[in-house]
Order: sequence, then structure tokens, then C-alpha cells
Amino acid sequence: MKLSVVSFGILLLAGSIGANAQEVDLDATFQNLKQAVEKKDAAAVKKLAGEVHEAASADTSDHGKEVDVYTEYALYATAVQGDPATTVDLLAALEAQNPKSKYWDQGYARYFVALHQTGAGAKVPAIAEKALPNVPDNTDVLKVLTETAMAKNQTDKALGLGKRLVAAASKRTKPEGMSEADFEKDRNTNLGYGNLIVGLALANKAQYFEANKSLRAAMPLIQGNQAWLGPCLFNLGVVNYQLGKQMMSKAQVLEAAKYSDQAAAIKGPFQQQAYTNAQVMKTEAGKMR
Repeated sequence: MKLSVVSFGILLLAGSIGANAQEVDLDATFQNLKQAVEKKDAAAVKKLAGEVHEAASADTSDHGKEVDVYTEYALYATAVQGDPATTVDLLAALEAQNPKSKYWDQGYARYFVALHQTGAGAKVPAIAEKALPNVPDNTDVLKVLTETAMAKNQTDKALGLGKRLVAAASKRTKPEGMSEADFEKDRNTNLGYGNLIVGLALANKAQYFEANKSLRAAMPLIQGNQAWLGPCLFNLGVVNYQLGKQMMSKAQVLEAAKYSDQAAAIKGPFQQQAYTNAQVMKTEAGKMR
């Protein structure tokens, strides 16, 4: 009996020593990770972040949770300071570790750019599709998926995603570390693009009243972007012409002609048709009281 008690005591002591050793290992590796971040040693950061994350995940204390969150910061901060290949590598590691990390609020924009820079831009839509359930209000993810749906002529899908993009951009708050000017520019870009896509999709579905509202909301936000402004003005012309004809409003048909004239002044695929539309609209308005 005495032997059993002693043996059990030894086991308890061994377990205690093991736990302390693990805690020491976690803290020591954590310190090494912080040093690697300071040195901007991407390879070391990736390796140590993985080791610290594994050890910290087994530690349910507040300290363990804080250390684990730091591993996400380490990967993100090192990624955005590296070359495109490093950015892709470390953000892929962060995605595998925590696809819901708070660092994705700005991380996906950098990730997508780096993928294009490394010649892997074709992977962006699939990555965005996979990310959406984890970051459903991420404007960068929503914008990519909206663009993809439009490129594939998936009108209903583009309409739904465009509406989600507008809603997400409207309620987004300024991320930590982003300047007010950059935040406003990013917000307006997403609101402008989202409203444009919603307007184009609604116009395609002959829902002219709602399309007119969305296109008008987009127009002041996309000034200077001719690639977006051209189709916006062209469709504003078409939409207002249809509404003017329905309501027998000469003023609205003339407004449609004005938008068509503005679209005709922008070089691009809509230019010639916009000019033709404007002439037709003016002729129609001349016949109205």
C-alpha cells in the first residue's frame, strides 16, 4: 500500500513538472516569436506562430488566449510589410489558423492584391467564396464576388451581392490604423460600386423605378471613374426614358437625353449607342406636350 501511494505521488509530481515545462516552453517560444516579428523574419514568424498557436490553444487561461491572438497579429503585421509572395504565404497561414480573425477586416484587400501581383489572381474568386461564410460583411470579399457574378452575367446573384455590399459598406466602422481619408475613400468606392451593380441588375430586370434610385445614388460616388460612370449614365438614360414614357413626362425624357449625352461623351463600349439613344429621346420629347 505504501508503495502505491508513493508511486501515485510521483505521477502527480511528474504531471506537475510536465505542465510547468509546457508553460515555460509556451512563454519562451512566444518571446522568440516577438523577436522574429521585430526582425521581420517571415520564415521564423510563420514557424513560431504555428508552434505558439498550438501550445496556446491548449491553454484555457486568459494568458493563453492573449498569446494566441498575438500569433494572428504576428502573421498579419509581417505579411503586410513583406513582398507579395510573403504576403500571400503568411495570410494563407492566417486563413488556415483563424478564418474569422479580426485582421481580415483589412487583410483580404492586401491578400487579393498580392495574389494578383504574384500571378495567382485567378484564385481570388474561389478564396473570396470560401471566406464569405466566415466574414459575411467583409466589403473586399463582397466586392470581388459581386464583380465575378456580373462578369458571368449572373444578374440575380449580382443583385443580391450588390445589396449586401451596400449594406456592409454603410455600417462599417473605421478600422484601427486606417486614416479617416482612406476610410471615407474606401467606403465611398464600395457604396458607389454596390449601388451601380444593384442599379444595373434592376435595369436589366426592367425594374426601372428602383434602378433609377440606385443609379442616382451611385453617380456622385463614382465621379472620376470613367469605366463605372459610362455604364451608369448610359443606364440612367435608358431607365429615365422608360419612366418618362410610362408617366408621359416630357421633362423626364429630356433628362434621359441629358444622361445619354453625358454617356456619349465618355469613350468606351456605350459611347456610340448612347449618342444614338440621345437623338431618339430628343425626338420623342419633341412630340410630347
